[in-house]
Amino acid sequence: MASDFTIGIGTVGAGLWFSYDGGAGWRHIQKRINPEGNVRALRVDPHDPHRILAASDHAGVFVSEDNGYRWERLTDVMSDQEVWSLDVDPVDPDRIYVGSRPGGFRSVDGGATFAPMAMGIGAECPIGVPRTTNVVVDPRDTSTVWAGVEVDGIYRSEDGGDHWSHLGDIGPTPFHGDIHGFVVRQGRAGAQLHTTTPFGIATSSDEGKSWDWHEFGGFERGSGMPHAYCRGVFVKPDDPDTVLVGVGDYIPGRIGAIERSVDGGASWERVELPIEPNSTVYWMAMHRDVPDVVAAATIFGQVLLSQDAGATWEKLPDEFGEVRAVSLSPN
Repeated sequence: MASDFTIGIGTVGAGLWFSYDGGAGWRHIQKRINPEGNVRALRVDPHDPHRILAASDHAGVFVSEDNGYRWERLTDVMSDQEVWSLDVDPVDPDRIYVGSRPGGFRSVDGGATFAPMAMGIGAECPIGVPRTTNVVVDPRDTSTVWAGVEVDGIYRSEDGGDHWSHLGDIGPTPFHGDIHGFVVRQGRAGAQLHTTTPFGIATSSDEGKSWDWHEFGGFERGSGMPHAYCRGVFVKPDDPDTVLVGVGDYIPGRIGAIERSVDGGASWERVELPIEPNSTVYWMAMHRDVPDVVAAATIFGQVLLSQDAGATWEKLPDEFGEVRAVSLSPN
C-alpha cells in the first residue's frame, strides 16, 4: 500500500511521535518538546501542509515548519495550562486559536503572542475543571468560531473570538453537553453542525438552535451501557458525505469501534476492523492532499490506517502508551 504521507501521534506521558513513511517506522521527538510530556492537540496548518502545530501541557504551543522533523516553541504563555485543541483560521494564517482548561487563547500575529479569550466558561463543571476539547473556525465565515466544552456545551463567537455566547442546553441532561467532538459540515443539502458526547452524535441544521440525536449501539462486553460512548467526529475534506465517529464502551473503555456514514449522517454502519480495539477509538486525522487516507488511534495506543476513506482498515505494528492526538500530512 502507498505510504507517502506523515502521521503524527500525541501521547500522554510520552510526548510526540512522527512517522514519515505512513506508519512503517516512528521517530520520538526529543528536542524542544518534552519527550515525557503530554501532547493533546495537533493541527496541520491549512495554509501550509508541512507546517504543524502541537501543544504540550504546561509548556506551550510548538511549531514545525518541515512536516514534523524540527520543532520550536511559539509561546510559553500557556505554560501553566493543559491545552486540548488547536485551530488555524483558513483565510488568515495569523489567527490561531487554542482551547485550554478552562477557556482558550488567541493569537492574531501568527503565534508571536497569545492572549486569553473572555469566553465566559465557568471554573467548575460536573467533572472538575471544564476543558475546551474543540475550537473550530467556521470555514463558511471565519469570523465565526465555535468551541465545544467538557461539560459545558457549545460556545460561539461571531467576531473572531472577541465576544462569546453560550448556545444553551443541547440535550436533556448536563452530560449531553459533555462535548467531545465538533465539526461544521458543508454538505450538498446545506451546512450542518455535528457534535459528539457520551450519548451519541447530535446534528443541527439551524446553527445550533435545535439538535437531533443519534445513539450508536453498545457492545456485548465492557461497560454494559446500551449505547456507545462517542469521542471525535471527522468529515472527509473532499467528500462531506463521508463522516467518521470514534466510539467505545466507555472512557477509556475496554473495546472500541468506528462508525461510518457515506450519506452525511443519515445512516451509519459500524465498520469491520482487523482487530478488536483495546479501548475507545479516540481521535482520527485526514488531509485533502492525502486523498482517502484516514489515521485513527485508540486511547491505549493502537493505530489504525485506512486508504479507502474508512471502508477497510489495517492495524499498524507499533503501539503507544496513551494517545490523545493524531495528525496526517503529505510528504
